[in-house]
Amino acid sequence: MTAGLIGRWLDSGALDLPLPGGGDTARRWRLLAALAKVDIVAARLAEAHSDAVAIMAELDVSESKSARLWGVWAAESRDGELNAHGGGDTTTLDGTKVWCSGAGICTHALVTAQLDSGERGLFAVDLADAGVQPLPSGWHNAGMAESDTRSVQFSAAPALPVGRPGEYLSRPGFWHGAIGVAACWLGGARAVAEPLYVRAAEASVDPHTLAHLGAVDAALAAGEAMLLWAASAVDDDPLNRKGNVELIARRTRAVVETAVEETITRTGRALGPAPLCQDAQHAKRVADLTMYVRQSHAEKDLERLGLLAGAAR
Repeated sequence: MTAGLIGRWLDSGALDLPLPGGGDTARRWRLLAALAKVDIVAARLAEAHSDAVAIMAELDVSESKSARLWGVWAAESRDGELNAHGGGDTTTLDGTKVWCSGAGICTHALVTAQLDSGERGLFAVDLADAGVQPLPSGWHNAGMAESDTRSVQFSAAPALPVGRPGEYLSRPGFWHGAIGVAACWLGGARAVAEPLYVRAAEASVDPHTLAHLGAVDAALAAGEAMLLWAASAVDDDPLNRKGNVELIARRTRAVVETAVEETITRTGRALGPAPLCQDAQHAKRVADLTMYVRQSHAEKDLERLGLLAGAAR
């Protein structure tokens, strides 16, 4: 289902989004949120694809003409290590990359790997190459199961460098992409909250349900307002000359994450177990969003936000 939906979005041009920082960033994030309201898992892969396109544009790299769906595989873990050898057109990748979403769905990926110098580089890889092999899935949670997130083994896989070593993390667009993820979180939260809005419109609605909806509605509105504010700030300073793009991104993600948590918790408390047991679509959305928002690093992210906020005063 996910691969088919992504294919339809690609064919229809739904994933041809404005680039961040180009003056229409609010529309970019609004469209990502709308995709997530339709399907959280497919939107997670769509966001990665759109981020890859933005990365290549920012780093002035031409997209492969054979590419259809891009992934961005940049997670680092002690459970796997990926190394790059050689340089330029002769670069190859060896090792294991963990947390590769769309491992069997994407046609190409931007992948981070360690260089011989110890620096971190970014590389474009054609996933059809024989040197790229997704490993058996170890995913045991219903949430985001259709994202096909697995480890991938690279064996002398050809790769093309994208940007300079370390540039993947140092560029302003890294934080633009982080906010794009939050836009998808918000769209997913809207989908999860939909049954609560429906219940509130019934004549028999009780005051407690209305109170829960009021809190959810306020939280979702706060998340949307933060995304609009962040979009304006990014368009005003796309190259991060003011040096505050990380603060903007972390504030936005924190507010949206709070909206997600409020939505999941209060919708469950207001509606009880019935929708989670009897409405397959709602149950899937809750499971998917619960897993997706864990891309946040929780208190570690809040600690970093506190440091940045304190320094900005």
